[in-house]
Amino acid sequence: MEARKVALVTGAAKGIGRQTCLALAKEGYDIAINYRSTPTKAQELCEQVISLGVRGEIIYADMAKLSDIAAMYDVVYEKFGRLDLLVNNAGVSDEVYFLDATEENFDYVASIDWKGLFFSSQNAAKRMIAQDTKGVIVNVTSNQVDGCWPRATIYASCKAAVHKFTQNAAMELSLHGIRMVAIAPGYTDVGWGSDSHLRLAKERLPLRRFATVEEVAKGIVYLASEAASYIVGSTLTMDGGAILPVVAANDFT
Repeated sequence: MEARKVALVTGAAKGIGRQTCLALAKEGYDIAINYRSTPTKAQELCEQVISLGVRGEIIYADMAKLSDIAAMYDVVYEKFGRLDLLVNNAGVSDEVYFLDATEENFDYVASIDWKGLFFSSQNAAKRMIAQDTKGVIVNVTSNQVDGCWPRATIYASCKAAVHKFTQNAAMELSLHGIRMVAIAPGYTDVGWGSDSHLRLAKERLPLRRFATVEEVAKGIVYLASEAASYIVGSTLTMDGGAILPVVAANDFT
């Protein structure tokens, strides 16, 4: 009997990460669930994953700390013995205008969204190569790679770095049979409060609705699948056309 594939999802306890774990479990993956600050939610998710007939394990790691990242991979290989898919989903944002930004603002976002993702990918790739695993790495970036929003200069710059990293690293990793790709969601309803300023954007979006976490998870599952086996270094933008209007006067209604 062929062993099930193993997926590690970072920042998995809620939102896109949580739904991605469930979607991959339904596809037959055993799931390593990374969390940092929400152990109860991670454990609840793990129980749901197990109820789908696959293995699940929760693994603590602060993705801003390289020692935690290395230890996380030690646990993954100790528990599962292999890794076939990494979904670099962990990320934070910190809305601040460029002229008001501090080193603390910068380090908070960049240490997870950029540095953590970089070294998470490196750890995964080295271990896949050591076991001759033709794995997949999916990076979760953002449509802010192409669009500009106020108070997002740090966040958007980090996501743009991930976009370029995906291209460069994919070129190198493809020589080892490892595919790296990315997905760039736009406005995705991850449970914003009813008073969130993000909800004001809904009627300005071409589709007049937000993405669901289920839709984004399906995109990730597709990118990881054999159906996408010839997609290397590309980013799938999944934002309902949010960045298509050029200026406010471009009213297409």
